[in-house]
This record gives sequence, C-alpha cells and structure tokens, in this order.
Amino acid sequence: MEFVKAHGTGNDFVVVEDLTDRYDLTPELVRAICDRHFGVGADGVIRIATGTEAPFFMDYRNADGSLAEMCGNGVRVVGKYLGDRGYVAGAFDLETRAGVKRLELHADNRGGIDRVTVDMGPPTLEGERTVEVDGESVTATCLSMGNPHAVVFVDDVDKAPVTTLGPRLETHPAFLPAKTNVEFAQVVDRATVRQRTWERGVGETLACGTGACAVAVAAQVRGLAGRPLALELRGGRLDLDWTPGGTVRMTGPAREVAHGTLTDEFLASAR
Repeated sequence: MEFVKAHGTGNDFVVVEDLTDRYDLTPELVRAICDRHFGVGADGVIRIATGTEAPFFMDYRNADGSLAEMCGNGVRVVGKYLGDRGYVAGAFDLETRAGVKRLELHADNRGGIDRVTVDMGPPTLEGERTVEVDGESVTATCLSMGNPHAVVFVDDVDKAPVTTLGPRLETHPAFLPAKTNVEFAQVVDRATVRQRTWERGVGETLACGTGACAVAVAAQVRGLAGRPLALELRGGRLDLDWTPGGTVRMTGPAREVAHGTLTDEFLASAR
C-alpha cells in the first residue's frame, strides 16, 4: 500500500490513492497506521476513491478508526494531491460524507498547489447550550459543518483546559451518541481569532478546518467578530469568510512531506 504523508496547518494525514477499490481500511488498520510510535503517525487516514456524485470521494477516518463526515484540512490535502498529479485543474467538485464540496486550487510560482479554497457549505446553527461538567456550567455555541462542533469562548486560549475539558465535552451525554468536536476560541480583535481544538476521535490537533469554520460562524453570530476573519491555529493560519444565510469559504495551505510504502508485514500485523 503506497501512501503520501501530508498536512494542512499541522493537521496531518496518511493519504492513500485507491481509485480501483483495492483496500479495506479497517479500524484496526487505521489505528495502526496513525500510531506515532509503531506506525506512520497521523491524525487520520484519507483514502481517495472514485465518487458517485463527483469524480472523486474523500474517505476519511479518524485516528481511532472511526468514520468522519468531513475534515476541512483533509479536504485541502486531497485538493493538492489531485491537482499536483494532474487529475484535476482549476476548480472541481469533491464528494465527502458531508456532501459535495467545491474546491479551488491555487498554485505557487513553481506550479505546485500550495493553497486551496473550499466552499464548506452552510452551517447548521443549533444555538447556545449550557452543560454541567464536574459541577461547573460550561456554555458552548453549537453548530454543524457536516460534523458537530461546540465552540467555547475563552479569555486566553493558551490557558484553556483543552486536554481536560475537551474530552469531557466530547463525550458529554448532551452530545451523544455522535459526540462532538470542541473548539476553544479567543477573540483578539474584530478580524482575528485564536483557536485550539479537541478533535473527536483524535485528541488535540494543531488545526481543525471545520472547527475554524465553526469558530468563524459562532464569533459572527455572537457579535464578537466581523468578516472576513483570520483564524490563528497552532499549526498556522486559515482565512474564513461567511455571510449569514450563505456558505462558509475557507482558504488555507496544504503540504506533502513524504511518501512511502506500507510493508506486507505491517499490513498483516494490523489486521
């Protein structure tokens, strides 16, 4: 099984091209691939397959082996992969479990794809929700970008309890059975928001594209920021633009860092 290691603002993936449906990505295999000590190491695995509603389909799995509806950083990585290899050019449609997304490819001065704009579709607003965690009330702005998000605004994102409160909210009874991604957001000014994410099925990641979309929408809905909006994540910057009633457009980088082949021994041990 040949693969490419890639990332979007530090949110990293193992990408497998499978246009002839050769591979069965079992949860056990995905967990083994994503293991940072005994596997390749990644936040998730992306299998690029043939689509039914668009030419290509992004089959995305979280690091724990679970299926995910959408991944905003992953979708940009897929755009770069397909564009750099001549499968697509300019703009194209990509099928995901959250529907068909429109991607626009931007090349650098060497001709390689270095940034991708994605029409992420409209958000589904669910309003504010207050839940009890260890006797304390936590208020989150909840919405879906094809996958669920709970946005918690904080004064200092560096001091936010991402690794403690994040998993408690992810699996809180209020968000079951699907669980939720949790964003901690700090408004810097009307045009800038800092963000950290506890990603469902993964843990804290350096970036979350759908999470950045959720934060941008939540900040505007609550009157805390305007548009367009720069989201500063630990892995880099994403640019978001949303008009109420419309779709969210996200622009950000995509990078490939390595390619290789998974050995037969590894594949056999992961089954």
